[in-house]
Amino acid sequence: MFAPPIPAAHDPLLPAYVRAAGGVRLRFGIGGGRTHRREVAESGGYRARFPTSYDETCEAVLINTGGGMAGGDAMRVEAVLDAGSHAIVTSQAAEKIYRSQGDDTRIGTVLSVGEGATLHWLPQESILFSGARLSRSLTIDLAPSASLVACESVFFGRAAMGESLLRGSLRDRWRIRRQGKLVFADDLRLEGAIASHLEKLAIGAGARAAATLVAAGPQALEKLEGLRETIAGEALSGVEAGAGIVSDLLVIRLLAPEAQALRRALVTLVGQMTGRALPRTWSI
Repeated sequence: MFAPPIPAAHDPLLPAYVRAAGGVRLRFGIGGGRTHRREVAESGGYRARFPTSYDETCEAVLINTGGGMAGGDAMRVEAVLDAGSHAIVTSQAAEKIYRSQGDDTRIGTVLSVGEGATLHWLPQESILFSGARLSRSLTIDLAPSASLVACESVFFGRAAMGESLLRGSLRDRWRIRRQGKLVFADDLRLEGAIASHLEKLAIGAGARAAATLVAAGPQALEKLEGLRETIAGEALSGVEAGAGIVSDLLVIRLLAPEAQALRRALVTLVGQMTGRALPRTWSI
């Protein structure tokens, strides 16, 4: 089953007031040698929770109390890291993107990392159901000495249920700036018969899951050769991946025919890039 290609977004089947809209705004700052949350604002059904940490970092877990998103729903996440702070932002679970009756599901993320600050942006995957229409954007502003590890992944259908994304829409946009200068711009667009598109060698070669990892900072580029060795080894068996340098960023792309293989690869690579275990929510 899949959603028809109509109606257009300007002529929705459901009125706007029955759609979910909201988000989370966070600000982190340093105090007493540790990072603390300075500002937390929540709206709609979106929340942020902060597990107890025992080092200098502050961890935020984003929660969608609605259990997923459908066409016409919108979520916005904003996070600001003041100078010297160190924060990890993740999600409680995978974000399910359900079938749309015409409108896009919109997810917008805006991150700002100050001087000497470090951000690990590590949400769990977005799972697209057949007929889903996801428009997702990630905008990051980095100070000259800021450090970053950012990961975004998408699963095309619920593999555990034997589903594939027969039809739908995915628009994924990245923009990263360093001191106001654009250093990374990336756009992905898949429309229509996505499963058929992904079978093509030049697009996905049968992939059912994809991810992008980006790292910035003084030590990021030094890890390139080690990451390439990991990619070539048995730890990433079943995953097609490559790592390289774009501007002053380390960029890794991953494709896999099985969602769990991609997830295992992300656990390995993110751990190597950050030097620490992934947030506990990834193992729940």
